[in-house]
Parts: sequence; C-alpha cells; structure tokens
Amino acid sequence: MRTSGRTQSGRVTSVGSKGVAVTGGGLVILLLYALLTGNPSGLWESLMNPGNQSTLSEARKTELTEFVSVVLADTETVWNDIFLEYGEDYREPGMVLFTGSVQSGCGNATSATGPFYCSLDEKIYIDLVFFDELGDRFNAPGDFAMAYVIAHEVGHHVQNQLGILDDVHEIMRKSSQTKANELSVRLELQADYLAGVWAKYVAGYGYLEEGDIDEAMQAAQAVGDDRIQQSSQGYVNPDNFTHGTSEQRMRWFRLGYQYADLDHGDTFNVTTLKNEPACAGFFSGCRA
Repeated sequence: MRTSGRTQSGRVTSVGSKGVAVTGGGLVILLLYALLTGNPSGLWESLMNPGNQSTLSEARKTELTEFVSVVLADTETVWNDIFLEYGEDYREPGMVLFTGSVQSGCGNATSATGPFYCSLDEKIYIDLVFFDELGDRFNAPGDFAMAYVIAHEVGHHVQNQLGILDDVHEIMRKSSQTKANELSVRLELQADYLAGVWAKYVAGYGYLEEGDIDEAMQAAQAVGDDRIQQSSQGYVNPDNFTHGTSEQRMRWFRLGYQYADLDHGDTFNVTTLKNEPACAGFFSGCRA
C-alpha cells in the first residue's frame, strides 16, 4: 500500500499504559460490550499473552503510527464520499494507540483484547504490538493486512452511525447465547464487507500495490473463529463462533470489494451466509 508522503489523520492519539480517564461504567461495560460484540478475548488472551509480547523500538512505533494515521485518513475520505453519495454526513471516529492496557469509554482493556471499537466514545483502540503479532503469530504479514484490521474496526463505527450496532445489541440482550453468537457473527461479517468496500475505493484512488488484496484475504483467514479455536485450544466448536469462519470472513470481504456499496452488505437478511448478499437499503432503499 502506498503511504509515503501521504495525508495523515489528525484523529490519532497515543496514551501510556495508564490510558485515558474512564467514562461510563468501567470494566463492567467493557465486559458487556465484549459479550455483545463477540470479542473472543479469552482466545486472544491465550494467543497474545501480554507477558510474552515483544516490545517495539521507537523507530518501529513511529513507522506504525504514521501508517495507521494514513489508513485512518483513507477511511475518512472513503466514508465521507460514500455517505455523501447517500445524502448523509459521516461522523469520523478517533483512534487511540496504547501500550499494555488502556481505559476506554467502554472500560479497561489490555493488549490481549486485540484491536476493538468502542461505540460509547466512538474510538478505535489498538496496541501497535498487535501488528507485529499479526505477522509473527497469525502468519498474516504485510501492510495491507494491518490496513484490513483498521478498516474492519472502522466498519463497526459505520454500523454504529447507521444504528445497526444498537439495534443488534438490543436483540442480543434478549436472546439465547446461541442466537446472540449467531447475530455477533453476522455483525462481524458485515464489518468485513464494509472493509472490502473501503478497499475497493482505495484501489480506485491508486493507492494499492500488487498483492495487497491477497494480504487482506490472508488476514481475514487468519482471524476466522475456526482458525483461532484450532490454534488456541486444539479443536473447533461452531456453537461458540462469534466472528465467522475463515471462509466466511474472506467471502464477505471479497463481496464488499466486489459491490463497493452499502446496498449489498445486509448479512442479517440472508438465509445462510453463503447466499447472495441481500439488499440493505440503509438510507433510502436499494439502488439498481
């Protein structure tokens, strides 16, 4: 991905291990949020034990900070353009880079949680060490693999602005664990679709390089529930899936790249997640 000399977002901040001040209900809210979004923190914990994590040199931190700032700026451009197409205004999220642990608007989190989006303060939280882990432990190296992760979290922000997060979370609160897990999978796969939409726009801007989409697909494969469960516990339990299989994650990212719109990203109204994408009509109905 071409990033050298390009515009960086002004909405990226860095905090130390103590993070920022807590707002809301602290750890309880974060745990509830993790439950509702299906963030498999237990699995991340086993794969990304903070005590075993490597540290980043100052040069590497600077390199990664500049990179994520460019990627976030790209998401701002893309989603402002897309929302404008639909006659809507896009509300840009913030990004917080932390080390070890952080206090978010959703409560306390550690590096083991993995990158996450907090809808209560509309910020994305990332420990930059994760990006080295993505290549070293998950075998998903490359700058566009990192960009995919950011675009996926921004996809959750888009869902939040469209009212999807609140609606789905409300249903999940009233559902059985099995049903809540299924809804979580559909929520995550929709974020993958939105990441694919972003990637298609970035390709149109001329910023992609050969192999970038392959890197994103490899990252999507690496973070599938089946892949993570097999790696962390030695077996796969589909009843506990919360993000989707590797195949599903790759497929919905690919569909987002193919359609490059909001109209075909409705993962909630398809009989199976292998069906053709349903029309979402998030704003004023589906366009031809």
